[in-house]
Amino acid sequence: MSSVGPPVIETVGLTKRYRDTDALVDLDLVVSPGEVVGYLGPNGAGKTTTIRLLLGLIRATSGSARLFGLDCRRDVVAVHRHLAYVGGETSLWPGLTGAETLHLLGRVQGSVDVGYRDVLTERFSLDPTMKVRAYSKGNRQKLVLISALMARPDLLVLDEPTAGLDPLMERAFRLCVAEARDRGQTVFLSSHILSEVEALCDRVGILREGRLVELGTMAELRHLSARTVEATFDGPVPALDGVPGVSSVVVDGHVLHCDVRGPVGPLLQALAGAGVTGLLSREPSLEELFLARYGGAAGPPASPGTPSPPSSTASAETTGSRVADRRGD
Repeated sequence: MSSVGPPVIETVGLTKRYRDTDALVDLDLVVSPGEVVGYLGPNGAGKTTTIRLLLGLIRATSGSARLFGLDCRRDVVAVHRHLAYVGGETSLWPGLTGAETLHLLGRVQGSVDVGYRDVLTERFSLDPTMKVRAYSKGNRQKLVLISALMARPDLLVLDEPTAGLDPLMERAFRLCVAEARDRGQTVFLSSHILSEVEALCDRVGILREGRLVELGTMAELRHLSARTVEATFDGPVPALDGVPGVSSVVVDGHVLHCDVRGPVGPLLQALAGAGVTGLLSREPSLEELFLARYGGAAGPPASPGTPSPPSSTASAETTGSRVADRRGD
């Protein structure tokens, strides 16, 4: 991860309100060059609202958002020369072939790594001779991913990018993100596939009801949930009453299961003289961290006026103004 140059993404107090609904509240976020940042939250948490603000498709109620040091709304054309966007819902031209679509989107983007485009087409097993109308949802998603990745942009903004892809293609996508990071590209990834975020991202942000409630590396987020410990004994299982941080103790014969928050030293001291024959310890996954932060509760209903922006790598000079004008933003 590189930190050379100004932040790729910088928001200060970024807020978007729809009548009486706070879709996003006081977002302070800095993403450095070369960083891969995951952006999590249930439906209606404010993820897509954030992305629409970064793309310059809607106006903020208050606060500021800058990409590459440029104002996302005022300098939208200049900003879009350095980024590509992929959403989970694709709207393409049904009468064009895959190859024609890639050519058109490449012209709009301004530059294409033709060799890498061909590598991506093969990697994603896409037949570029077929008409878009004949593609399945998964193949349309592959087409949009290829169109964004082949431009080698400085910033990839990805909103549910693997929607409709099978596990093999999800693996291909992960390889592409790793290649982008190795090239120094920045990736802002919003996804419901938590294992995907955990595998790819340097840092993870968690939104709740429009507010960024957690932001950090996986190691920094471990405090949100407990470590799981399983110990096997050659005799009776010792009592752990009063051991700091230990909870959810379950004894099954000579096997002990428990959760530990904080340092594990006190637990290890309690087990040291008890004839331990086996010890397993597992840190919480991102899914467990996420559920711990939300308590398993369903997210709030989707905020009004925040549908996913149209998937395209096209400049927001036309797309952004059309969407904003149509919504009266």
